[in-house]
Amino acid sequence: MPSPLATVRAYRPEDLPALHDICVRTADEGRDSRHLYPDPDLMPSIFAAPYAALEPELTFVLDDGRGRAVGYVLGTADTAGFVRAFREVWLPPLAGRYPEPSGPARTPSEEMIALLHRPERMIVPQLAGYPAHLHIDLLPAVQRRGHGRALMHTFLRALRDRGADAVHLSMVTANTSARAFYDRLGFHEIAVPDPGPLTYLGRPTALDEA
Repeated sequence: MPSPLATVRAYRPEDLPALHDICVRTADEGRDSRHLYPDPDLMPSIFAAPYAALEPELTFVLDDGRGRAVGYVLGTADTAGFVRAFREVWLPPLAGRYPEPSGPARTPSEEMIALLHRPERMIVPQLAGYPAHLHIDLLPAVQRRGHGRALMHTFLRALRDRGADAVHLSMVTANTSARAFYDRLGFHEIAVPDPGPLTYLGRPTALDEA
C-alpha cells in the first residue's frame, strides 16, 4: 500500500522504469493496457519518456514515501518546440525498433506506432492560445486522494515560472472519470474540428483559477 507520506517531487533519472510502468498500467482509458500493446515500451515511448528526456525540468512524480514513483505529471511549456525536438532528437533512435507502418494500421500497436511517427499531430490551430500541454497519470491505488490535484498544481506553477499562460491536454472522450477530474481543476473544453475519439481541454496556468 502507498505510504500516507506520499509527496510530489522532481523527476530523477532512476524514476524512468516507474514512469514506464505507470504509463502502461493507465494507458487504456486509465486502465492497464498490456492486453492491447504487448511491447511494454511502446506507449511510454510516445506519451511519457520523451518528456522526461527532453524536458526533465517539467517532469514531476508522486513519490510513495519510499522513493518509488506511483504517479506523474509531465509536459512542455512550448508544444511547437517540443514537436521539433521530438522529430529531430527523440524519434530517430526509435525508428529502427518501431518502423513507420507502410499501410493502414491493423492492430492497436500499429495505430500507436503511426502516432509516434507523426509528432506534428500535436500542433492543432485551435490550441494556439494554449501553448503548453501535459499528461498526468496515477496508479489506481493512489487516485482520489488529492494527489492528482497536488501534481497538477506543481506543474501549473512550473509553467507559470517559464512564462506559459495557458495549457491544454487531450483525453479519450469515453474516460468520464478523467473528465470529471479535469472539470474540478478548472479545465474547459476547446472546440476542435473532427477530434475523433478525443476531447481537448484547456485552462490558464494561474492557480487562482484552479
